[in-house]
Amino acid sequence: MEGGSSARIREGDCAVLKRDEVFKAVSVLRRRKIIFEKQWFYLDNAIGHIYGTTFEVTSGGNLQPKQEVEETTTETKEAGTDNRNIVDDGKSQKLTHDDIKALKDKGIKGQEIVQQLIENSTTFRDKTEFAQDKYIKKKKKKYEAVITIVKPSTRILSTMYYAREPGKIIHLRYDTLAQMLTLGNIHAGNKMIVMETCAGLVLGAVMERMGGYGSIIQMYPGGGPVRAATSCFGFPKPFFDNLHEFPLSKVQSLLSGTFTTETLPADPEENALLEEESNGLSEEKQTSLQETEEEPATEAPMEISTTEEQDTMDVNAEDVEFKGNKEKENKENVREKQIKQWERRKKLKEAAALLREKNADGLIVASKFHPTPLLLSLLEFVAPSRPFVVYCQYKEPLLECYTKLRERGGVINLKLSETWLRNYQMSTGIPCPAAERTAPQCPVK
Repeated sequence: MEGGSSARIREGDCAVLKRDEVFKAVSVLRRRKIIFEKQWFYLDNAIGHIYGTTFEVTSGGNLQPKQEVEETTTETKEAGTDNRNIVDDGKSQKLTHDDIKALKDKGIKGQEIVQQLIENSTTFRDKTEFAQDKYIKKKKKKYEAVITIVKPSTRILSTMYYAREPGKIIHLRYDTLAQMLTLGNIHAGNKMIVMETCAGLVLGAVMERMGGYGSIIQMYPGGGPVRAATSCFGFPKPFFDNLHEFPLSKVQSLLSGTFTTETLPADPEENALLEEESNGLSEEKQTSLQETEEEPATEAPMEISTTEEQDTMDVNAEDVEFKGNKEKENKENVREKQIKQWERRKKLKEAAALLREKNADGLIVASKFHPTPLLLSLLEFVAPSRPFVVYCQYKEPLLECYTKLRERGGVINLKLSETWLRNYQMSTGIPCPAAERTAPQCPVK
């Protein structure tokens, strides 16, 4: 089974739905409607099953484990030698759309519908074995509502992103990512620096390879790191204990020795005490002001009835209670913001201390920015004789980076490589290349 056969699906897990070569990452939650490949369903019945289980979508959007049925291949063994005499005139299928709809209304499963389509096709036996397989695969995709739930991995998520949103990962293929991890010598116990703009896919791949052992410093542009793909891996919390982050905007100040974190706020408990003291003083002032305002009011003649007085007292009590709750919520929100800000600055200080040691075991760069200035500045934090890998979607920036490193010196075994991937399909035991293939990709080591 694919993606970890021993683990079981639990509520709250990050899982990947698979149908043929289409993937989608989802969170396993009860009574949450999932739409995938024009099918809607719930994942409630999938909880407790093993990853890699194939399910059928039944009425009401419920999932039911698919029963493995031995397909009869006696009829499909009859195949023609070629397709030259087959005419695609649309009359070879005896079943009409109304007949197929009637079969669906009766509750007949997709596998049986496909079998009836084969039996009622006048040209199926005349097709070659390869054409028969393509026909069956096409009909299964159309009429069988079957999905497989697999455990997330680097290969699955990189394949998913490359097929669905390649621009978010700067068109990084899974084979190129695998070579980057190998060339970068990623293993448990390393101290790695990762600079990527691939929605956290490269970071997640490095974390998976290290297995929660070692430390990772993620360099990020802008206001904060992007880890959308990293969250899809479903790592446990201990994996994030040794994950640090540092902004690119402060790298130069760190190298020049002028980097200083902003004045860290006091401990949140001390801030809370100060707030309570200030609030206490303000409350005393407010009560004294209210007393002075109420004194002249008591001297005025009381012309209001008892019922009106009771109503005004109730309204005032509600207003005071509402204001008190609102002030309490505001204080809690301010306290939460202060704690988050304090923790963020603390992590920034820890990341800066790790970078100052300048003993990183490796460097991975996969960014939409020009690699030369990034690499030259980040290499200062890498220990001698340690590997680094740079990926770029285009070869021209890498050629410029390669030339600059040659001129600068200080590096050995510098290579500019190009990965090339071609998928093959088997036609009656003879491999032939698929019609579609992707362009070569260039990582530099």
